[in-house]
Amino acid sequence: MRIAIFTDTYTPEINGVVSSIVTLQEGLEAMGHDVFIVTTHASILSISYENRVLRLPGIQLKQMYGYVLTSPLHIRAYNIVKEMDLDILHAHTEFGIGIFARIVARLMHKPLVVTYHTTYEDYTHYVNVFKSKTFEKVAKKTVSQLSKLYIETSDGAISPSEKTKLMLQGYGIKREIKVIPTGLNLDRFKKENVNFNEVNHLRSELDLDGKLTILYVGRIAKEKSIDLVIEGFSKIDQDKIPSRLVIVGAGPQEDELKELANRITEKGTVLFLGKRAAHTIPIYYHACDIFVSASLTETQGMTFIEALASGKVVFAREDSVLLDLIVPGKNGYFFTDAIDFRNKIDEYNQLSQIGKDNIITNALLSSLPYDRKVFINNVLNVYQNAITQAQESMLLKSVKHGNDVVECECGNKNRNLTILVSTEMFVELGLRKGNELSQETIEKLLEHEQAVKAYQSCIRKISVKDRSRKEIYDFLIENTTLDIGQINLLIEHLESRKYIDDEAYAKDMVTSLHALLQGKQKIIQTLRKKGISQEIIDRVIQTDTLENEVENALALAEKVKPNIKDKSVRLKKQKLTQKLMTQGFDFNVIELVMRSLNFTDDEKGELDVLRKAALKAKRKYASKFNGTGLRNAVFGYLDHQGFNLDDIYIILNEMEWDDE
Repeated sequence: MRIAIFTDTYTPEINGVVSSIVTLQEGLEAMGHDVFIVTTHASILSISYENRVLRLPGIQLKQMYGYVLTSPLHIRAYNIVKEMDLDILHAHTEFGIGIFARIVARLMHKPLVVTYHTTYEDYTHYVNVFKSKTFEKVAKKTVSQLSKLYIETSDGAISPSEKTKLMLQGYGIKREIKVIPTGLNLDRFKKENVNFNEVNHLRSELDLDGKLTILYVGRIAKEKSIDLVIEGFSKIDQDKIPSRLVIVGAGPQEDELKELANRITEKGTVLFLGKRAAHTIPIYYHACDIFVSASLTETQGMTFIEALASGKVVFAREDSVLLDLIVPGKNGYFFTDAIDFRNKIDEYNQLSQIGKDNIITNALLSSLPYDRKVFINNVLNVYQNAITQAQESMLLKSVKHGNDVVECECGNKNRNLTILVSTEMFVELGLRKGNELSQETIEKLLEHEQAVKAYQSCIRKISVKDRSRKEIYDFLIENTTLDIGQINLLIEHLESRKYIDDEAYAKDMVTSLHALLQGKQKIIQTLRKKGISQEIIDRVIQTDTLENEVENALALAEKVKPNIKDKSVRLKKQKLTQKLMTQGFDFNVIELVMRSLNFTDDEKGELDVLRKAALKAKRKYASKFNGTGLRNAVFGYLDHQGFNLDDIYIILNEMEWDDE
C-alpha cells in the first residue's frame, strides 16, 4: 500500500504527535508499505522533497513551539503528491497541511483518514491574548465546529483515546471514530537496548548519583502545568531526600519557568536541558528514577507510556486518559497539587527496594499493550475500511419528492440503488442531486429506509382502521427490525401528525362498544388491552351516567332473555346475571335490571318446562339407573336446574317409575 502522512510537525521536532507519526511510519515500512511524509519547514519560499519527505514552506510560530504555519494551497506540491501514486492519505492535523491533504484527496479522488491528536479547547489561550471570556467562548465554539467538519468529511477517523472520542462526540459528531492508542517501538526503551555508558556519563555530567532524579520530557508550555511540578519539587526536603528535577524539551514558557525555579528552589536542583534528539530520549529515561507530568490536556500521553516502557514509576494528575494506564501504588501515583506531589514522592521514597522493584516490573508489564505492532494493524484496518468505502461510494443520480418521503436513485459502476428517505433526513444530510455518497452514508440511508418503510406500513394500516399507540407499537415490534429507539421516534412522529390519537381512538371505541351493549367494566378492560392509559380511560368513561348504564344493561337482558329456553326461572335469572357480568356491567346495575325484568309468563309456564326437563333427565339416566336410583338421579338433576322442590315432587309423582 502507498500511504502519505500529512503533518504540521515532524522530526527533528520532539512531541507526542511526532512520536506517533514516526512510530506509524516505521511500523508501516517494516511491514512492506511505502510511506511518504508531507510536512512543513521554516522556509518562506522553498519546497524540499528528499527521501520521501515533502516539506512545504511556512512560518514558525514561536509561541507554538515546533509548529510551522503553511498555506493549504501548493500547486507544485500537489503535482509531486500526484506522482506518489497513493492509495490513501492520512492527515494528523486539522489546519495548514491538513487542509492541503483534504484538497489533494478530493482532487485525486483518494480516501482520507484523519487522526485527531490535540484537544484544541485547551490551547485557545494562545490566541486569546486579552483574556476575554467572550472570545474564549467563541474560540471554543469555533474549535467544535471545525473539528466536526474535519471528522465528518473524512473517510475514516481515529482517536488516540476514549477521552478524545467522548470530547468529539460532545461536538455532535455522529460518524464512527476508532479509538486506537498510539503504539511505540517498545524495544528502544528496553534496558538491554540502551547504551548504559551514555546513561552513566549523563548521570555523572549532571551530578545525579546518589540523588532521586525526577524527569519531565516534552513541550514546555502553559497547558503542561510544569509550574505545579516545580512548586511541588521545591517542597521536597533536600536534606532528607537529595533530588534533582530534569526537564527535557523547549517551548514558549521556558524562560518563565527558569525564573520560577531560580526563585523557589535550591540552586542547581532544577536542570533545564533544552531540546534533545529523539533517538537519545531513552537515555534520559534510564538516567532518572521517576517520570512526572502534571498535564491534563493529553489525548493519550505518549511520554507516560515511554516512561513505563523504560521501567519508571510515573507521577501524574488524575485524568480520564490515564485511568487505564496508571494504577496507583502499582506502577505510579496520582497527585492533586504541589503539596500532594511532595507527599507522594515521600511515600515512594519510603518503599523498600523490593517495593520499588515491583513497581518497575508492573511498569514494564503495563506498557506491553501499547506495542506498535497492535497499533499498526489497527490503523491498517481503518485504511482498508476507508479504501473499501471510497470504492463503494455512489452518485446521487436523481431525487423524487413525495408525501413526507424522497425517493433517491444512487449508483456506481457496480450497482444501482433506490432508497426511500424521509424529508427530514434528506434536509438534515443536505442531499442534492449530484452528491457523492460515501458507503457510510449509503449504509445510514439504508438503515433509515427501514424506518421509512415501516412508517408507510403504519400509514396503510391506520388508513384501514384506527389504531392505538400500543397496537402500532406491537405491529412494529412483530413486523420490522427497528430497535426500540427507532420505534419510539416513529410513533412520536405519527402522533405529531395525529395519525395516532389515543384519546380520540378511546372515545370512538366507547361509542362502538356502547352500541354493542357492553358495560363499563368490559369497555375499560378492552381499552386497557388496547394500551390506552388510565388517565385517558378515566376522561372518556366519566361522561357515562348510571341511567345510561342501566338502559344498556336492560336492552342486553331483554335481547338475551328470549334465547334462554327450557330453563327454570331461577336458572334463567342466573344466566342473565352471568351474561350481564360477562359484558362488564356492575353488580348494582345488574340488580336494578333484574328487578325491572318481567318473569310472569316464565313463572306460569314453569311446570311445563319442568315436565320436559324431567322426561329429558329420565331418558338421560335410564341407562345407568332404575327404580329409586333413577328417581333420585332425576330429582338431583332438576334441583340443580333451579326448579322449586315442591314442583319437582309434583312432577315426579305424576311420572311412572319401575319398581326395583
